[in-house]
Amino acid sequence: MNSTKPFVFPEVYPVACHTDHVSPGGVFVAINGTKQKGIEYVSEALKRGARTIILEATSHEQKKALAFEIQQRLERLGVSYDYALEFTDNARKELACASARVLGYPARSLKIVAVTGTKGKSTSVFILRHILKQAGYKTALLSTVKNYILDYELKTELTTQQPDYLQVFFDQCVKVGVEYVVMETAAQAFSLHRVEGLHFIGAIFTNISQEHAEFYPDQRDYFEAKKQIIKYLSPGAPLIINGDDERVCTLRELYPHCAMFSVNNPLYADASAGVGTDIPVSAEVVKNDLSGLRLLIRAYGTEYESEIPALVGSFNASNVLGCVALLLKLGITQAALVQGLRSFERVPGRLEKILLSNGATAFIDYAHNPSSFKALFQALRPLTNHLVVLFGAGGERDATKRPVMGALAASYADQVVISSDNPRSEDPAVIAQDILAGIAAVDRKKVVIELDRERALTIAYDLSGPESMILLLGKGPDEYQLVKGVKLFFSEAQILRALPKKTTFTTLKTTEMSN
Repeated sequence: MNSTKPFVFPEVYPVACHTDHVSPGGVFVAINGTKQKGIEYVSEALKRGARTIILEATSHEQKKALAFEIQQRLERLGVSYDYALEFTDNARKELACASARVLGYPARSLKIVAVTGTKGKSTSVFILRHILKQAGYKTALLSTVKNYILDYELKTELTTQQPDYLQVFFDQCVKVGVEYVVMETAAQAFSLHRVEGLHFIGAIFTNISQEHAEFYPDQRDYFEAKKQIIKYLSPGAPLIINGDDERVCTLRELYPHCAMFSVNNPLYADASAGVGTDIPVSAEVVKNDLSGLRLLIRAYGTEYESEIPALVGSFNASNVLGCVALLLKLGITQAALVQGLRSFERVPGRLEKILLSNGATAFIDYAHNPSSFKALFQALRPLTNHLVVLFGAGGERDATKRPVMGALAASYADQVVISSDNPRSEDPAVIAQDILAGIAAVDRKKVVIELDRERALTIAYDLSGPESMILLLGKGPDEYQLVKGVKLFFSEAQILRALPKKTTFTTLKTTEMSN
């Protein structure tokens, strides 16, 4: 299959948790969310053709009450259906198990590779997929950015999709001869049983830092969720862990088949140490500039240099090295690795480089938390004498990170443009003030607040010149803004490419602007 051949991903699933995907005669699993109960959608699922309903209940009394509630709802609507009502003590787990069972467990016919961690997941899975493809394997990809079956592109809305989608995806992969599936696995994928029943032939744990405080009570719970990847590994499967992350290193105590990697650590620079050491894979960054990375890689007793023109930054060196460590374990040759890294192009919205008509260089990136901000700023600030940073913060998400991101941006950038980024139900002006609260008074002279993100991009462009760098953070590959329940089209890349050429750039004269 290639991208020009017709391929239609199924719109309905034999087992579904969303009424949009219910198939005639199919199964509807009613999932209780944080805001609404699954039973509220049963009548719609029946209307769309579901004939088996699965509800979550833990006692006989609860089962009777739920059955009665469904009948009342249908009577109020004046309709009746012939359907079977089943119960489970864990609807999310049952969704995964039933979805796999009805399709004949398609994942068992695939080699599934997983990547988890706070940062670097998307870049890592794109690198893995590219090199496996270059090595001659038929591949599929599940990511935050895009999904692929062979070369056919599919949209995605979650880092790790719901299990009904996943099992249909795996079934489609088997039908077209896919061998390897490379997938991002979010913490919620483990906590919410989205990957229940899957077995990974190898995995990478990139790093761990503050994230998803809106879901996990504290960061220890978040890390515990990520650590569950161990129980999904096939017997003897390699787990590649970041030796430069102290907390990730603790996984060595839990799983005997860990292999660690490290970037620019002089303790692990002896190629002869190779096999049998704590860090069998290490690298030195030989070059890091706007033309890309060059790494001196030492892996399992061998040493060689590799060029990666599409990537910059030591954090990307870490992403590359984790992939190298895993792919070598999976039998990919050194020659295939070197060739694949050299020909790797880009990850949409992950430090995606766009050369602007005024000579400035813009990077679009998904960074939306303090650790990602810091890694980006440390990597890119040395590459320019004039840095403009534009960002916002998502509404209905961890608000504690907003002032921290503001402080980081102001400490590294020459100019900061605070704008909107998926405010959802929150007031974007309040979010902007939360960010501003973290910026010291002495640095506020470099700050502009413009809540209209398109106008904010124009301001950032006007502040730039031929040798400037503009970092647009938070949106990444997303081509939308979420505002009060409405999804509005918005493409930073499209806006950037349409900016007019100009010959001069302005200096910031105001300390604060707003619409």
